[in-house]
Amino acid sequence: MSQVWRKLLFAHWPVSAEMVRPLLPAGLALDTWDGQAWLGIVPFQMERVHFRGLPGIPTATRFGELNVRTYVTAEGKPGVFFFSLDAGSLLAVLGARALFALPYYHARFAIAAAGGAIHYRCERKGSGKPPAVFEARYQPTGSVQHAQLGSLADWLTARYCLYTTRGARLMRGEIHHAPWPLQPATAEIVRNTIAEPMGIRLPATPPLLYYSEQLEVVVWPLRAVRI
Repeated sequence: MSQVWRKLLFAHWPVSAEMVRPLLPAGLALDTWDGQAWLGIVPFQMERVHFRGLPGIPTATRFGELNVRTYVTAEGKPGVFFFSLDAGSLLAVLGARALFALPYYHARFAIAAAGGAIHYRCERKGSGKPPAVFEARYQPTGSVQHAQLGSLADWLTARYCLYTTRGARLMRGEIHHAPWPLQPATAEIVRNTIAEPMGIRLPATPPLLYYSEQLEVVVWPLRAVRI
């Protein structure tokens, strides 16, 4: 499946490994940077979603998406584990749950660009739990660069697979894309309760921020991980 991710913010917080590790499925090892776990909240706009060789998917070609993620390894391969993914297209939510076994939720989005900044709001719909909301205003503050190999920015963003579970089986989905074109960023986070339904409390310290204007991505079907 091909996708384009646009106007994306990487917002990362250092979090306790002891808090995150029990939330992972069997077979996944928490990946840490100098012993520190990280949690990412990633708002963006999804565009041009289609299966390769086929036209775009009706009502699911352009919508808001927001991910809550951490970093893991299995069989020595680093990747991403998603605690939740919110999307503005119900069809995309249903399709991703069925095809990729990912914890997608339907959400209401408001995304607008003004004066070089992105005004972004995501509110999860009908989860039966307390409101999960992310609202922020963010923008790039510098020139485009690629993360230096071996740096924290590279460790956080150069992840070329996702992990999930299907029943009791650990699954891996390969993700192909060019290195992220990153820019330093600033963000005013108005409200952020999007990780609370998982029992994750973020520190009060400001997050590490990067912006990326656009990236084309190819996601491959899931394959079972041998553990």
